[in-house]
Amino acid sequence: METGLDEDDVSEATVKLAQPAAYQLKQHILSPLETLAQSVSAIAPSASPTLTVPLVFALAGEGTWLAYVLALVCVGLVALCVAAFARDSASPGSLYVYARSSLPPVFASLAAWALFFAYVTTAASVTAGFINYAYELLGEYGKHISPVVLDAVATGGAVWLAQRDVKMSTRVMLWTEAVSVCLISFVIGLVLWRHGLHFDMPQLRLQGVSFSGVSLGVTLALFSFVGFESATALGSEAREPLKTIPQAVIRSAFLAGIFFLVCAYGEVLGFRGSSHSLGESTAPLGYLAVKNGVPLFSILIDIGVLVSMFASTLACTIAAARVLMLMAHHGLAHSFLARTHARKQTPGVAGMVAGLGAFLPVALLCRAGVSAADVYGWMGTLSVYGFLTIYGLVAVSLPIHLKRRGKLKPAGVALSAATAAAMLLATFGNFYPLPPAPLRYFPYIYVAYLTTGTIWYFCSPRRRAMAASF
Repeated sequence: METGLDEDDVSEATVKLAQPAAYQLKQHILSPLETLAQSVSAIAPSASPTLTVPLVFALAGEGTWLAYVLALVCVGLVALCVAAFARDSASPGSLYVYARSSLPPVFASLAAWALFFAYVTTAASVTAGFINYAYELLGEYGKHISPVVLDAVATGGAVWLAQRDVKMSTRVMLWTEAVSVCLISFVIGLVLWRHGLHFDMPQLRLQGVSFSGVSLGVTLALFSFVGFESATALGSEAREPLKTIPQAVIRSAFLAGIFFLVCAYGEVLGFRGSSHSLGESTAPLGYLAVKNGVPLFSILIDIGVLVSMFASTLACTIAAARVLMLMAHHGLAHSFLARTHARKQTPGVAGMVAGLGAFLPVALLCRAGVSAADVYGWMGTLSVYGFLTIYGLVAVSLPIHLKRRGKLKPAGVALSAATAAAMLLATFGNFYPLPPAPLRYFPYIYVAYLTTGTIWYFCSPRRRAMAASF
């Protein structure tokens, strides 16, 4: 796709990277494939067909595929904006650093808090997904295990792995996702083959679809993609970051989008005429595997999704820890969070805080009697608010960034405007028409969180030092 944005035409050695030695992270140890694995695992592509697609279908019905098309367009625009930044700078601060380099300090502060919130709530969501699929696998034995224990296993294991070695962590994530995606692709392919080479007209004609349903469906469909940009948090650790990171961002977004679109279409088709509703199914691919004569795949997919949920928790913890560490370096969080492990060179303290942030809401909600599937949807919806905020701020920052580097062209302005407009429309869809409870209350929770972060910025004795560092 032609964007009019020039490729980086200077050697990497001449580009000023925002990764001073004070960060004390391992330098340039991740291959392009391992860098891609970070974004792919944060997306958790095998999780969306099993948990998110049914939620989207419950809202958008036969328009589920359309919700994913619109979400892919939004994410594709964001990916192009992020890639334009990633070609010029690399930092563990991810998108926060991109906004910080171009916007006034208060907006950079909002970007930091929004991004940290987005990663932590995504980690909480996929941890709830882990609990849901653990119970699917455990069956009757599951009633003897508290969801809080499973929550602790997922988040504790993620924090432990994230602190050990980022290279080992990305390899674990890569292989678990690869196996899961292959199994899901086989089942969806089998569904499409058994229904023959014809279009499913109720889907194409958007039979019974409402605007409000698709609008709300797009928000949940966007959750399927969130985390595609998380490779940008590996700016210090990736090899040739100005090349491999933008490639990872664009490839993960578009490959995941195609996968989700095919899965959404195939699942709606596969459940047609069934006594089971896709919108109420907690294990749709397991059901389709049994229905299409491969019951063994039902168990294998459940295992794969369980591991995928853990891998996504790990990826989000890795990204959140690096963002929080850089926030501490810039005075937006306590300096204690800037510490890294002396030998392993990972942000251990920030990682534990990120893990705790993912653990607590899931534990409290599950203890209150909320199902793990509902917690997955609720926390996922909350995370989208954070991502829409940071994506919008990055889009607004792009023309300023390009102008400072003498690269600003009409195509760059058009890309920025289109992306910002897409983020505004997606945000508007969360307010009108008014969604049902408890979804209608979530924006106020998010606004209260951002307000707290803003008050911290203005009241902090380090505010002048923070502003001076921009």
